[in-house]
Amino acid sequence: MKQFALKTQIYRFDRFAEFAKDFAIKEDDLLITQQFIYDPFIKALGLPCHVLFQEKYGGGEPTDEMTDAIVADLSNTSYSRVIAVGGGTVIDIGKVLSLKKFDRLTQLYDEPERLVRDKELIIVPTTCGTGSEVTNISIFALLQRGTKMGIANDALYADYAVMIPELISTLPYRFFLYSSIDALVHSLESFLSPKSTGYTELFAVEAFTTILNSYRKLAERGEAARGEIEKDVLIASNFAGIAFGNSGVGAVHAMSYPLGGNYHVAHGESNYQFLCAVLEAYYSKKRDGKIQDLCRYLSRLLDCPADSAVFARLDELLGGLIAKKRLREYGMKEAEIAAFAQAVIDGQQRLLANNYVPLSQKEIEEIYRKLY
Repeated sequence: MKQFALKTQIYRFDRFAEFAKDFAIKEDDLLITQQFIYDPFIKALGLPCHVLFQEKYGGGEPTDEMTDAIVADLSNTSYSRVIAVGGGTVIDIGKVLSLKKFDRLTQLYDEPERLVRDKELIIVPTTCGTGSEVTNISIFALLQRGTKMGIANDALYADYAVMIPELISTLPYRFFLYSSIDALVHSLESFLSPKSTGYTELFAVEAFTTILNSYRKLAERGEAARGEIEKDVLIASNFAGIAFGNSGVGAVHAMSYPLGGNYHVAHGESNYQFLCAVLEAYYSKKRDGKIQDLCRYLSRLLDCPADSAVFARLDELLGGLIAKKRLREYGMKEAEIAAFAQAVIDGQQRLLANNYVPLSQKEIEEIYRKLY
């Protein structure tokens, strides 16, 4: 049985300028980023590369329409390296731009043989949540198909992941929280995955331990403590990416996709809605094994009994940092509960295979209803 793989080289610099010098950014490089990152950290360097601002093509999470417009604009541009400097949207688009040219994003879903790399890929994350810099996954909202789906293929692994703590310093506090909750979800789902190994557990446990200890500091001292924990949370996000890149994520992600795809809820925020409810559903079905181990870890981190109380305590900690909404507050209709559950069963088997225990369509509906 395969235990572990890390196909990406990981670098760390204190400043973007150090990275630019070490990696010798040149004329035939394509830098995809956002203006609010470029102006304070990159612009003054006068880099000779092609620069593409993602937000020119739309806001929010990556979509097929956004990506297709970028591909069209780059049709006459030649580049040998893609340097993606940004959050999940920039990174996911950067990954597919490193492939052989295609006309429409949906071709990559319908014709997997098109997933062939012909450019070097360097990823510099500017949030502390996706872990995407070390995974082979890109996730897009397919607006034409009314859903959100991932592409998982080894052609999407970056050659280099570059960690630069200064780049997350301007991230709005709300997005800092949601992105780090995303990393927390990655670590917890990875830990419980049936594909988890001793190697992935090392990274998962270190990731959720660091994040939860950081959250307790925020809960005690407020946003003023953020400067002390940013570097730690950035590395924890990377660890969580290494863990789930090997063992996968499950029902939390699977259930979040219909909400995110239909109501344009950001990925970390959408995952947050389902985290504790899914863990509670697992525990109600099987209280021994890995989830018992997880409860022991969480009980020490959260100072509570090592049983289902840990999930209520976790929900309380997260809710004290940023309130969790009811699903109806996003515009979701009660009549959509059954359709969302069906969409999860029909379209997310790749993720559901990583569940701690199987969840039936009826059980998935019950979780949606509980959170509605």
